[in-house]
This record gives sequence, C-alpha cells and structure tokens, in this order.
Amino acid sequence: MALSEYSERLLGAYAEQPFLMAPMAGVTDPAYRIMCRRRGANLAYSEMVSVAGLAYASNKTWRLVLPADEEQQICVQLFGSKPDQFASAVAAVEERVGDRLSLIDISDSLEEYTPEYCESVTEVPAEKIVEAAVGAAHVPVTVKIRKGFYAEDRNAATFAQMLEGAGAAAVAVHGRCATQLYTGQADWSVVDEVADAVEIPVIGSGDVFTAEDAAEHLRNSGASAVFIARGIYGNPWVFGDARALALDGIPVPVRSSVERLDALREHLTLTH
Repeated sequence: MALSEYSERLLGAYAEQPFLMAPMAGVTDPAYRIMCRRRGANLAYSEMVSVAGLAYASNKTWRLVLPADEEQQICVQLFGSKPDQFASAVAAVEERVGDRLSLIDISDSLEEYTPEYCESVTEVPAEKIVEAAVGAAHVPVTVKIRKGFYAEDRNAATFAQMLEGAGAAAVAVHGRCATQLYTGQADWSVVDEVADAVEIPVIGSGDVFTAEDAAEHLRNSGASAVFIARGIYGNPWVFGDARALALDGIPVPVRSSVERLDALREHLTLTH
C-alpha cells in the first residue's frame, strides 16, 4: 500500500530529527516547549487537550492549545470519546492555530473503545473517532496507543492496523499496558510488532530517559522516530544530544553546573 502524502511528510520530518517531545499533562507547556525547541526539539506536542473542553469553548482548554509567539510549530494532542466532538475540535484547532499546526495526535485513551467494548456499553469504536478527525483535518492525524489495556493484552499490532485503515498517518506505541502506568519496564518488542504490521511510520515510546537510550532504541527497533517523555525532566538538551549521537556519532557532553543554572533562570523567565 502506498503511503499517503501525510505519512511521507512525517517520514521526512523524522529523518531530519527522529527524537520527539512527547505530550505530557503538566509538563509540555509553552515555557518548557520553548526550552526544548531552543535545544533541538523540532516537533513538540501540547499537553493533552479535551475535545469536550473545546466543544464548550473553555478558555482554560484553549490555553493548552495555542502556541507561544516564539513557537513556529505545534502538534496538538486531543482526547475524548465522541466523533462529532473530535471533528469539531480539529476544525477549531486548525482555524485558530493556522499554519503553525503540524499535526493532530489522538491520545491512547481510545484503547478503551474497541469494538468488543462498544458492544457491551454502546460506546463508539475507535476507528470512528479517527475517521471523524481525519475527515475534518487538513494536516496529518496520528494516534498514540499502548501495548494493550490489561497486562495480558497484546493487541497493539491489530489495533494499529485498524487505525491505519481509518486514515492515521502514523502511530506511536508505548510498550506498557494502560493499567501499568509507569510501573515495570516498557516492552519495545511491541514496537517492532506494530512496525511489521503497518506501512505507516511508527514512533516508539517508553523508558527513554537519556540521549543514549533514545539513540539505542532508534537503532535497535523498527521505529522511525522515538518519543522522549520523562527523559526531558531537567534535560532540555536531550533532543539535540540524541540527534547528534544517533546521526553523527557525537558523544553526549557533560553539562556544567553553570550551564544548568543558566537553564534554570531561562525556564523561570519563560514561565513568568
């Protein structure tokens, strides 16, 4: 199956910088996005945004969406359970963010809305949500999923194929089940299973704490890109360092106390 224009566009972006700033509630706000952008994070994501909040035109919700003046790009992650709200949210985000919007990402809360789940509680299948978002979007729509919902689940590859069929331009895979939260270890073999099952680009995620971790996972997995989440804490340099290590073989430098204090002042200034 030939890749869509949107999937090809993402592959080009990943080739330039394969290490992405993952969306995290309470973390990836404008101040910290700018910190990381200045140090090599080309693609940066908003915090998770509720489509229901956007439906009610909540100013608090819109503050999570809109990029700061310095930001020339943003990826907006949406979550919710109603296709009509996704379609409306995508249209509204495109209108207000304009050409600075790189893509719409859909949160992995969709895993609760599989067809089997829907039959028992009359919820809407995940593919309907993705189809609604894709139908309204003029940018790539991607989806972030997990290994499965429960520990015994391993349905990410099948789920990713369904998302691909619904029009997703890429899929991110976290190697934990939803009920694990941050416990245990991420299983990156699931990332490979998904990469083998779909043609669209795959982003790997889970337990990427250092630039070395990121470069190793990119090298040893089937992923086209790697999400860095908790690894950005106190380390906005991780994106540039990981790229230099993975693409150019440049070792990760040791950051001095002076450099870290300067970064702290910078972060406080941006936050203020």
